[in-house]
Amino acid sequence: MKTIAVSGYKAHELGIFDQKHKGIYFIKKALEQRLRSFAEEGLEWVIISGQLGVELWAAEVVYSLKENFPHLQLAILTPFLKQEEKWQESTRDYYLDILNQADFVDSITKRPYDSPAQLRLKNEFIISKADGLLLLYDEEKPGSPTYYLEIAKKRQMTDEFPIYTITPTDLDLLVQEEQADF
Repeated sequence: MKTIAVSGYKAHELGIFDQKHKGIYFIKKALEQRLRSFAEEGLEWVIISGQLGVELWAAEVVYSLKENFPHLQLAILTPFLKQEEKWQESTRDYYLDILNQADFVDSITKRPYDSPAQLRLKNEFIISKADGLLLLYDEEKPGSPTYYLEIAKKRQMTDEFPIYTITPTDLDLLVQEEQADF
């Protein structure tokens, strides 16, 4: 696998409203374990859409993994132009900092937001460009990742397209491991 799309919940869907929330540490740790393993197997590109939450935390993980895997690259394919326009200044600054470090940045629709169809197009386009999907997802808590999952499952009907998930159980195990180390 050369290219993987990474997504999951938006921060607010997880009840996370600031970057100091302790849950982010465990989400990033889970992402790091998976992405490190994929990088060891030859992963070259991680693709995200720049969505707040899991996707931007994944970007931070990619940047830290570059120390050991300099070939690993990050592409941010936003659904539309100026995605960050209405965000709070601190959130926008954080986002732009991540964007500025990416190896490739582009917008799928070359215009500002005007329709929910742009989000569907984003999901379809990114899944069409990736060799697999890594998704932070809880089957009992549908949310924004459900849309990616549906498109990935459609692709699985005609292609070999692995879908990897990080579940609440995976995160609970990381928390337990960490507590056992104390």
